[in-house]
Amino acid sequence: MTPILMLLVCLGLSLGPRTHVQAGTLPKPTLWAEPGSMISQGSPVTLRCQGRLQAQEYRLYREKNPASWVRRIQQELVKKGQFPIASITWEHAGRYRCWYYSRTHSSEHSDPLELVVTGAYSKPTLSALLSPVVTSGRRVTLQCVSQVAHDSFFLCKEGEDEHPQCLNSQPRTRGSFQAVFSVGPVSPSCRWSYRCYGYDSHAPYVWSLPSDLLELLVPGVSKKPSLSVQPGPVVALGESLTLQCGSDAGYDRFALYKEGVHDFLQRPGRQPQAGLSQANFTLGPVSHSHRGRYRCSGAHNLSSEWSAPSDPLDILIAGQIRARPFLSVQPGPTVASGEKMTLLCQSQGWMHTFLLTKEGAAHPPLHLKSKYQSHKQAEFPMGPVTSAHVGTYRCYGSLSFNPYLLTHPSNPLELVVSGAAETFSPPQTESDSKAGAADTLGPSQNNSDPKTASHSQDYTLENLIRMGMAGLILVVLGILLFDPQHSQRSLQ
Repeated sequence: MTPILMLLVCLGLSLGPRTHVQAGTLPKPTLWAEPGSMISQGSPVTLRCQGRLQAQEYRLYREKNPASWVRRIQQELVKKGQFPIASITWEHAGRYRCWYYSRTHSSEHSDPLELVVTGAYSKPTLSALLSPVVTSGRRVTLQCVSQVAHDSFFLCKEGEDEHPQCLNSQPRTRGSFQAVFSVGPVSPSCRWSYRCYGYDSHAPYVWSLPSDLLELLVPGVSKKPSLSVQPGPVVALGESLTLQCGSDAGYDRFALYKEGVHDFLQRPGRQPQAGLSQANFTLGPVSHSHRGRYRCSGAHNLSSEWSAPSDPLDILIAGQIRARPFLSVQPGPTVASGEKMTLLCQSQGWMHTFLLTKEGAAHPPLHLKSKYQSHKQAEFPMGPVTSAHVGTYRCYGSLSFNPYLLTHPSNPLELVVSGAAETFSPPQTESDSKAGAADTLGPSQNNSDPKTASHSQDYTLENLIRMGMAGLILVVLGILLFDPQHSQRSLQ
């Protein structure tokens, strides 16, 4: 009997460990959260554990701290691997695992699920340093600033999959109000949208409210739109203006952005006519914050890629420097078609740059740096003069440390066309008309001026007759004067 007992004992010792190993070799289940593992405070969520079909019951536990709420779940739901939370609070946050068993066999534990509860603190502010408009291939620095001191921050990228990709800031020994993140290199082929959160390391799954969404705009290479402004790029404080971004590339949406600003505006495109789409961006009442350089880009709804940026458009605010320059024309008051001329803008004070504008012109103002050591004037050469130069002109001055703030406008200088001759004359005000003071820079009324006569080409029939009669009178007078002199010489 002894050999038999010894055989049974050995057999039992060998079967015992083998049975224990089999009990833990069922495939590990999958644990996930619906609708997601990042839930705002007060919202419902369900944790689901799924294993093999022969699983009789599921178990869920939270690492480090026991989850007492699990024991209150109905047994029918537990058998199906469902663990619902009707209204989540910070007490539900944590790191969870699940497993299942079938008779005497149990499975391995699932991979961990981190259940994050947001809304415990006020939301931080997320911005892109320098600008949210980033050139393709470059990196950009994002800054998350909170009103509450935290020792850690998270930056999460959204929009590409169900589970945001999050970056954790370097932990700090003391509470901090901000953190910076470097992202990229960016490309126009995907969407770059982010939110940030603040939290404390002693409660790593309890986060603040999310920041507002920050979207980076990465211009691509598709056709650039055009950017224009009405009524014009030079505006006074309190007025309104409309920037219009348009293209014939069929873009469905447009974005307007300004250099040095941490945000940009988006508008859906509309089609005022076939083949053209555009969006209007109304700004106003205009304040100092509206000054600067603007661009716009377009995109299609089914694509995350933005177009190449438009040409820049500067918005300038007049009347912010206590000066008013004077605009005049050289070489003289009369300019004929085909000739060249120069508009001279002069200021009593020092100016770094002078600008020349034309009412209703689609092109931006002309910029010229001040000339001469006094820095008090600039010359704008124009010509050969054609009908395209017709209009009312003004000039302004600006300083280099704030080039978007201008002086008061100069006196208006109007280009008047009389036939083919083109001249400049400032429009008379009502007070000038009453006083009889007309400082017109129009054609001279002195017919004895040979230069004026040679350049004047507006000859009507009446003028021809008058000039013919004048010539005939001059001939007769010449004969009469010549005859007495000739007679006197003959007598001598």
